Amino acid sequence: MAEEDAMGRALARDARAVGRLALDTEFMGEGRYRTLLCLIQLAIPDRSGTDERLELIDPLAGDFGAGAEDLGSVLADPAIQIVVHAGRQDIALLRRRYSTSVRNVFDTQVAAGFAGLGAQCSYETLLAEILGVRVSKSASFTRWDARPLSAEQLAYAREDVVHLLALASELERRLSALERLSWAREECQALEQASDERDLDVIFERLPRIRTLNASARRVAREIVAWRERTAAAEDRPVPSVLADAALVEIARRGPSSRAELAQIRGAGAGNRPRRAEQLLEVIARARELPPDSAPPAQRVPPPRPEDAPLIALAEALVRARAREAGLAHELLATRADLQLLLAASRETRGDADVRTLRGWRRELVGAELLELLDGRLSLAVSGRELSIEARASAQPREEGS
Repeated sequence: MAEEDAMGRALARDARAVGRLALDTEFMGEGRYRTLLCLIQLAIPDRSGTDERLELIDPLAGDFGAGAEDLGSVLADPAIQIVVHAGRQDIALLRRRYSTSVRNVFDTQVAAGFAGLGAQCSYETLLAEILGVRVSKSASFTRWDARPLSAEQLAYAREDVVHLLALASELERRLSALERLSWAREECQALEQASDERDLDVIFERLPRIRTLNASARRVAREIVAWRERTAAAEDRPVPSVLADAALVEIARRGPSSRAELAQIRGAGAGNRPRRAEQLLEVIARARELPPDSAPPAQRVPPPRPEDAPLIALAEALVRARAREAGLAHELLATRADLQLLLAASRETRGDADVRTLRGWRRELVGAELLELLDGRLSLAVSGRELSIEARASAQPREEGS
């Protein structure tokens, strides 16, 4: 394995010469606040395109120096295609490690979805189906932070990238024939912004029973969420080990003002740690002093209403029908969450809602029809055991807020 400093400059030179590389990472997330990047695997084709060079870079070895700048510049160069498989986590780790963007990503899992092979195809499944290659996953759950790595681990790491470029080339060929390569590239472009930064608003919204709290308790809960994140990051430990979600919500509900009151709440482990308990009580006290209008909403997007269920079911049927016709995984077109967001947003903004189903290729394939369906200008019927989609020219659009 090479250290970053020793590898970076040569890698940058060779990658720019051919304009393409395959990339994978190994990491460890257990027992930490942030996932630890343990290994970077690269496959770089030679200039003839008939062979490729494999490199394993150890980000845990040596000092973090000049080589980082060279590797980061490769990742950020839009002239170099970065081939990954299910690469969201890889990209997030590399963006944080190298403090850079990652450009021109081609994800073979995303591409497989557009080629009609399923939205969540594993690397080994695609290799077997497309290239007729069998790979072993025996070292998948080993200690990648241990040194030295075993021969089995090193072989596994190399195998994870050695076939990626050939797989990507075949998927690009198939997508070009289907005239969907631009769709896949549009979807892969969204991966360039992958991040492992935790969104406090999203964490807050997903707390159990958060919508049962009043405004004052929500202010307390939001401040505890922020404190919990800071504490977990400072101690590099998993967030739930600082304070579990259920205990957090109950603390916010009761608003304890003393260590004795805090200790009465089940799961409030801070009650057994004097320093942390005092910190938590200070957070609660400060939250009580916040102005009333600072209370965060229970949910930025309203939850679906019971009467929305038939509309969501119809929308899902339309999505599945169009996906089947196009030979696409229906999850690529729209998930149930996408449809719920579209329904909630369309009540306010009609066709201008900032929802991914109404952008780019999705709007072309199904998004515009979803709006027509919600407006009553499109109907679904069963004809000969097949779903029939028909325009209703005489239908009146929905009234706002209905």
